[in-house]
Amino acid sequence: MSTLLGLGNHGGFILAAYGLTLLVVAGLVGWILVDHREQKRALADLERRGIGRRSRPQGRGEAA
Repeated sequence: MSTLLGLGNHGGFILAAYGLTLLVVAGLVGWILVDHREQKRALADLERRGIGRRSRPQGRGEAA
C-alpha cells in the first residue's frame, strides 16, 4: 500500500486524511441542507400565522 499511487511511505496517512476530510465536508453540506429545509418550514409557519418579514412592505408602500 505504501507505493500505492506513488505516495511513498505515508500513503496510508494521506489517503486517510483525504477520506476523513471528504466525510467532514459531506457531513457539513448535509447539515446545511437539512437546516435550510427546517428554516424554510419555520418561516412558512410564521407567515401562515400572519407574522411577516420586516423587510417586506406592509401594504400600500408602508414600512413595518
